[in-house]
Amino acid sequence: MSGELRLPFSARVSRASDLAAISVVFERARSEEWATRLADKDVTLWSRDAEVQAKIANRLGWLDAPAHFTEQVPALEAFGEKVRDAGFTTAIVAGMGGSSLAPEVLATAFASISEWLKIRVCDSTDPEAVAAALAGLNPAKTLVIVASKSGTTTETLSFAAYAAGWISSALSAGEDPFASMIAISDPSPSIDGIPGSERMLERFLNPADIGGRYSALSFVGLVPASLLGIDLDSLLAAGAVAAAQLREPEPTANRAVALGVIIGALAREGRDKLTLLVDEPLHGFGAWAEQLVAESTGKQGVGVVPVDLEPLGALESYQDDRLFVRIALNGGRAPRAADGTSADTRLNELAAAGHPVISYTLSDAIDLGGEFLHWEAATAIAGVVLGINPFDEPNVTESKQNTTAVLGELAATGALPELTPKCADGPLQLWVDGALPAAFADDAVKLVAGQLQRLAQRGYIGIHAYVATTPDRTAALTSLRLLLRDGTHRATTVGYGPRFLHSTGQLHKGGAPIGWFIQLVAGRPHDLEIPGSNFTFGQLVDAQALGDARSLVAHDLPILRIHLGSNPDAGLGAVESLFRRALSA
Repeated sequence: MSGELRLPFSARVSRASDLAAISVVFERARSEEWATRLADKDVTLWSRDAEVQAKIANRLGWLDAPAHFTEQVPALEAFGEKVRDAGFTTAIVAGMGGSSLAPEVLATAFASISEWLKIRVCDSTDPEAVAAALAGLNPAKTLVIVASKSGTTTETLSFAAYAAGWISSALSAGEDPFASMIAISDPSPSIDGIPGSERMLERFLNPADIGGRYSALSFVGLVPASLLGIDLDSLLAAGAVAAAQLREPEPTANRAVALGVIIGALAREGRDKLTLLVDEPLHGFGAWAEQLVAESTGKQGVGVVPVDLEPLGALESYQDDRLFVRIALNGGRAPRAADGTSADTRLNELAAAGHPVISYTLSDAIDLGGEFLHWEAATAIAGVVLGINPFDEPNVTESKQNTTAVLGELAATGALPELTPKCADGPLQLWVDGALPAAFADDAVKLVAGQLQRLAQRGYIGIHAYVATTPDRTAALTSLRLLLRDGTHRATTVGYGPRFLHSTGQLHKGGAPIGWFIQLVAGRPHDLEIPGSNFTFGQLVDAQALGDARSLVAHDLPILRIHLGSNPDAGLGAVESLFRRALSA
C-alpha cells in the first residue's frame, strides 16, 4: 500500500504504522467477508453472544430502509400536499438525537425550496430556546412534528405539551390543537405514549427494528422531507444505490466498508479524533454523523471522538491523534481555516505532515440519501473493528436517571440541589469535581490552570453549554474552543445541552476515559411552565445539567462547572478571558 490508497474516495495515509494497521484490517475484512455479512444482516459479525445477537437482529432495519420506504413515497407526497393545501407554512420538529438531527440536515440542505414549508427544530429544554422555536410564527399555520422512537422522551413530550397550549391560544372553542400536530414513533405501545397522538392529524409508525440514530431514511427524515418539497424518489434512489454497493465483496472497492475499516483501524492506532469538514449547505451532516459515530462506538472503554465544526488550525495545533474527513459539494461553500486559509490548502499541508486525510465530493444535495446509508454502514463496520456492538447505548440512561433523581429532590424540598461554588471570577461562579488545594480557593486562574493539568495526554475537551443556541453564542464558543485547542493541542467538541446528551453523551461516559469537560450554565430569568408537569423548563434543563455533572463525576472524569451569571453572552466572554489567563499562568 502507498500513501494514496486505491479506494472509492481519496485517502491520503503516509505513515507506515497507519498503513500497516489499515492493511491488516482490510485483509481481515476480506477473509471474513464483512461486506457480504453486513448486507445479509449476519449478526455474528458483531457478537458471538446469543442474547446480544438477538438484540442486534432487531436493530438492522435501516439496511432495508431505501427499499421499504420507496413504497411509502406516494403516501408521503400526498401528505405533504395535504399539509401545504391546509395552509401550514412552518413545521417544528420536536425530537432529540436522531429524531431531530436528520430533519435538521435536510432542512438546511434544501432550504432554498421556498414554496414549501420551512422547518424548525426544537431539541432543547432551555426556556429561551423553547420560546425562540415558536417566535414569530402563526399558531394557525404551524404544524408540530412530535418524533420519539420510545414515545417517552421527556424533552420531546415537554415541548409537545407546551406547543399544544400555544396552538390552543389561537383556536376557537371546540377546536383541537392536536389537529395541528403529527406523531412519528414505533408501533404500540410506543406511539401510545405520546399524549393526544390518537387525535393528531397523522401518526407515522416506523419499523421497530430501526434505531434512532439509524433512522434518517425512515419516516423520521422522510416526513420532514415531504414537507420541504424534496424529491423523495431521488433521495431514496441514492440510498438504494448505496445499499446495493454494500454487496461489493472486495472491501477496498466497497465505499462504506472501506470508510469503516479506516475509521476503526486508525482509532485503534490512537487516531481516534474523527475531524469532519463539510461544505455548506450540507454542514448539518456533521452533527448527524457526530451522533451516529459517538453513540455507536463510544462504549466499553473505546470509541471514536467525532469533532464537528472545529475550524482548522495551524499544523502545530495538532497531535498525531486525528483523522480528517472532508465532504465537499459541487457548488457548495467550503469551510475555511481559522486564519482564513482554504480548507483544501490546509488539509494538503496536514496530509504532507503525516496526518491521514479522507476526501470526496458529492454532486448534489440529493446524494444525502446515499451518504446517510454509507455512514450508517461505515459506523457498523467500525464497530466490528473496535469489537463492540454499535447498536446499543448502555450509558445513555445514566444522566436520565440522575435527572430524575434531581427532579425528585426538587419535588421533595421545593428547590433544586446546588453545587457550592469553589470560587468566583467577575460574574462567573466556578465549581470543580474533587478536592482542591487551599491555594486555589480564592483564585479562579489557579483553579482553572490546575484543572487543565488533568488533561489526558491524548484526550479531548468537551464544552457543554446549557443555554439557548444563538449565532453570537456559537461564535463565542468557537472562539473558546480554538483558544483551548491551540493552547493545549487537544481536540475540542462543543455541544448545547441537553441536545448533546442524546448525541455524544454515550461516548463521554462509555468511551475511553480521556474527556475533560467544561459545563456552562446560566440564570434563567424568563422561565416557562410545562403544562401537566410539576417542574418548569428552566428547572428541567438545570436538573439535566446537574444530572450529567453527577454522571461525569461518577466516572472519575474531570469537570469544571461555570455559572455564567444572569447574562450568558457576557458570561461567555468572561469565560474566554479566564481561560486565556489560565493558559498563560
